[in-house]
Amino acid sequence: MSVACVSAERSKDPNTVVGACIAGTDNRIISTGYNGFPRGCSDDEYPWDREAESELGTKYMYCVHAELNAILNGAGSNMQGARLYTTLFPCNECAKAIIQVGISEVIYLENKYYKESFVKASMRMLDSAKVIYRQYKAIDNDMVLRITGKGDK
Repeated sequence: MSVACVSAERSKDPNTVVGACIAGTDNRIISTGYNGFPRGCSDDEYPWDREAESELGTKYMYCVHAELNAILNGAGSNMQGARLYTTLFPCNECAKAIIQVGISEVIYLENKYYKESFVKASMRMLDSAKVIYRQYKAIDNDMVLRITGKGDK
């Protein structure tokens, strides 16, 4: 989960920062991802807004979710039986991809949209496909990560 959290730091989304990490059956990291725009689509040219006069003015038309990015970044790797760690419970669209590549377990940090239809649909599909999902429970140790820029002391 710590790798998913660090991956989330790459997101430029000012509202929802999400990261994901896929680990194979041997516990080796297959891939990581974060929510952002597709390659070649500048973060400065596309909108990060949640609401606009037109859907085309919102991030939802362009943003690739962290889970799907992790799957796409790991293309060509065997994900059958793998586990996906994500900082936010996956939406219905990501659940489809999770199921299709054979991921067997989803471990999530939080599920703040649990009342929304897209999460209910996600849970329904994951249940039907027998993909286990559970909230991450921290072990009794702390992880402290201090990131400093050049010249910082």
